[in-house]
Amino acid sequence: MGKAFDVIVVGTRCAGSPMAMLLARKGYRVLAVDRASFPSDTVSTHLLHPLAVSALSRWGLLDRLVATGCPPIHTYSFDFGAFTISGGPGTDENPIAYCPRRTILDKLLVDAVAESGAEIRQGFTVEQIMMDGERAVGIKGRSRQGGPVAEHAEVIVGADGRHSMVSEAVHPAQYREKPPLMAGYYSYWSGLPTDGRFETYIRDKRGFAVFPTHADLTLVIAAWPYEEFADNRKDIEGNYLKTIELAPQFAKRLRSATRKAPFAGAAVPNYFRRPYGPGWVLVGDAGYNKDFITAQGILDAFRDAELCAAALDKFLSGARPFEDAMSDYQHTRDAQVEAMYEFTCELARLEPPSPELEQLLRAVHGNQAAMDGFARLNAGTISPTEFFAPENTAAIFAAAATRSQRGCC
Repeated sequence: MGKAFDVIVVGTRCAGSPMAMLLARKGYRVLAVDRASFPSDTVSTHLLHPLAVSALSRWGLLDRLVATGCPPIHTYSFDFGAFTISGGPGTDENPIAYCPRRTILDKLLVDAVAESGAEIRQGFTVEQIMMDGERAVGIKGRSRQGGPVAEHAEVIVGADGRHSMVSEAVHPAQYREKPPLMAGYYSYWSGLPTDGRFETYIRDKRGFAVFPTHADLTLVIAAWPYEEFADNRKDIEGNYLKTIELAPQFAKRLRSATRKAPFAGAAVPNYFRRPYGPGWVLVGDAGYNKDFITAQGILDAFRDAELCAAALDKFLSGARPFEDAMSDYQHTRDAQVEAMYEFTCELARLEPPSPELEQLLRAVHGNQAAMDGFARLNAGTISPTEFFAPENTAAIFAAAATRSQRGCC
């Protein structure tokens, strides 16, 4: 039998690395493995909403990201064609978002894992999750140069994404499932400044978004309904550019820019998985996933890692039984994300807003406090439940009526 660990974390990107780091900082014996060697790229929306930036700050890692030259994003802008809503996505304490390349962010996180005292093995392929009956007890795998290795632990953490090997081994129940709703493709462009803005353009059955990232590049992602996925992938560039042309002013800006990379894209299912069982837990996309239209993936991964690490600490320290600690983790996770899950899936249909929603959006337009609220809603800074609460929407409509009476825009 190999060396015993308290926890083995499979996958070291935005959920696995924080999970391993936080547990190692508590003094637990942690092994973190990933088949990639870092720096390593992955398909991603890249966006660190302000609450994700706050997590990096809590972990002592924000200064490292800032030092990489990642441009700050202070404004989220939503162009609906007839009008545009622009606001601040964060809070007074955490006002800024970032859109780092994953080659840089993931390497930063992996380095923090190594510094935390965890053992990390890059370029390590997990070939089997070892089970003793229904209990996960370890992993078997190999490095690129070495022979087969078996390692055992009290808990195996699946932080290995939507196609999680850990999930496949333990067969967790799935619930609140929805099929893929949207397909999106992105590339990086030079000569396309955004002046610190994250821009979204919403049109009927189409949408695209614009983010500044490292090395003076700008990420532009275009999307269409999943029903068109198979046909449109036959000419990704043509359909991408047709989508951009739906916003002529931005299309003019893009024609002056230069594409610097091939297109990358995805269409993803929406689901919750039961995130724990005998000897195993799931974090990040392995346990919960939703469409990327609200770019919540990294924020969700960071939040999930903190919640799960805290729950595992209660179990490993002897403070609470495993079932009690992890059941609370599942309930807290679901409660924190369920409203955004439904909101995201509704947006991902790329349907025109209902008459009621369009009326609300028009009332938001021109009211800076309400526009900030709308930006914070899309950033995950506040919940859809809070933004769409009757008292909030009533206040927005009342302010719009007052502006109308005064002859304002």
